[in-house]
Amino acid sequence: MGTSVGLLHPGAMGAAVGGLLADRFRVSWVSAGRGPASRRRAEEAGLTEVADLAALARCDVLVSVCPPSAALDVAGSVAATGFAGTYLDANAISPRHAEEIAGILPRATVVDGGIVGPPPRTAGTTRLYLSGPAAAVADLFDGTVLRVVVLDGPVGRASALKLAFASYNKLTYALAAQAHALAERHGVGVELRELAADVLPDTPFGAPGGITSAGRRAWRWEGEMAEIAAACAETGLAPDLVVAAQAVFARWRDHRDDDSVDLAALLRTLAGPPS
Repeated sequence: MGTSVGLLHPGAMGAAVGGLLADRFRVSWVSAGRGPASRRRAEEAGLTEVADLAALARCDVLVSVCPPSAALDVAGSVAATGFAGTYLDANAISPRHAEEIAGILPRATVVDGGIVGPPPRTAGTTRLYLSGPAAAVADLFDGTVLRVVVLDGPVGRASALKLAFASYNKLTYALAAQAHALAERHGVGVELRELAADVLPDTPFGAPGGITSAGRRAWRWEGEMAEIAAACAETGLAPDLVVAAQAVFARWRDHRDDDSVDLAALLRTLAGPPS
């Protein structure tokens, strides 16, 4: 129990990752500015509350799991404390932003991470890709259900892999939702669902129940699409497909973490009022 870990922050993914570590290490979190849902997740994960970021920065390792749009600001706040330990950025950010975070924290050992899969609760579902000085954190997850994959190369490589995967995986939900919304608007929604289930059964298009889960998380995916679009543009790739998916997810902002929303409501939100 010699290593101390600080978590920024206990969202659904962060709390699950922190909970894995809390079985072996003291894992702390900062409650200031966080809501009751964060507190509930932190308590369920066995995390230890500390007063402020300065206290959290006394930990040996900080793990950042936050919305992509907040990753740079979180790193900047940590840098202001003078943190000189190991900093794992496990957010869905572009390779360029991963490199920027390494520059923001010059005294720290910055590890680039990309989480692929759902919050890790069972083996075989979730992977954590690492690049840069990955040895600084890889061993922390030994014996947990989270599969760690260390990539050769510098900070930014793990983020690139994460975004490349998400650019395909999450765009399929946007495309499927758009297709079903179009069919519903023209009165052939049932027919499209039957056709898609028959021809493409194991996809978000053929099994649109997955769209409901995506709609509740779209507030986070919208920011991820912005990171992917920027990465595409920086690489010389056309960002248009990703920008279009970002626009789809933006229409679902008001359904953030809404467990009561159903597929019909999400499709109505996409289509907007009849013209």
